[in-house]
Amino acid sequence: MTHILLTGASRGIGAAIAQTLAAVPGARVAGQSTRGDFAADFADPAAPADLWRRALEAMDGRIDVLVNNAGVFEASPLDAAHDDWVAAWERTLRINLTASAELCRLAVRHWQESGRGGRIVNIASRAAYRGDSPAHWHYAASKAGMVGMTKSIARGYARENILAFAICPGFTMTGMAEDYLESRGGDKLLADIPLGRVADPAEVAVMARFCAIEAPASMTGAVLDINGASYVR
Repeated sequence: MTHILLTGASRGIGAAIAQTLAAVPGARVAGQSTRGDFAADFADPAAPADLWRRALEAMDGRIDVLVNNAGVFEASPLDAAHDDWVAAWERTLRINLTASAELCRLAVRHWQESGRGGRIVNIASRAAYRGDSPAHWHYAASKAGMVGMTKSIARGYARENILAFAICPGFTMTGMAEDYLESRGGDKLLADIPLGRVADPAEVAVMARFCAIEAPASMTGAVLDINGASYVR
């Protein structure tokens, strides 16, 4: 039995990952969202540790895989009032990066104590490398931080069989992406994607499943792109 904690499980990429992982033989998935058995609002600094405690209790004291997918993509225009601009940064970094970091820390400590090792899969973004719009500095920064954190975990704990992977989607056809595509001109934006379309959440879920269950240990630290060749490194 593989016990998996997945954040941001209610819609879009997270819902696709939840469905894909639930189909893995022997997998047991605790999916965090803003409602349900594992409800948590990561804007609340107390939420990550509370979620970890509740998930651990529900899964008989053992979590084997952590998938950090929860995040927000909210505009913070440069001409906003200064206090509002700063508040948007703090909210985005708290939800997208700090909450993920707290869960990663709790997972690493859990696996160190158990001696069993485990896997972390962090859903970052193409924006970590390419950047994003002028209204989304904070989003790009949060995802770049997630990539740096993933690499640090992989380098720091590989000898303890604690593995970490990051996945960097480009535009993905979730509600959030649909709104953004429409606001940025749709067809013009798609012209920047050589594949000619945005990714489907199920495609990202396939990659997340591979990292969570099947990827060889020597892949730890890998950052995997899924963006239709819109950004190649």
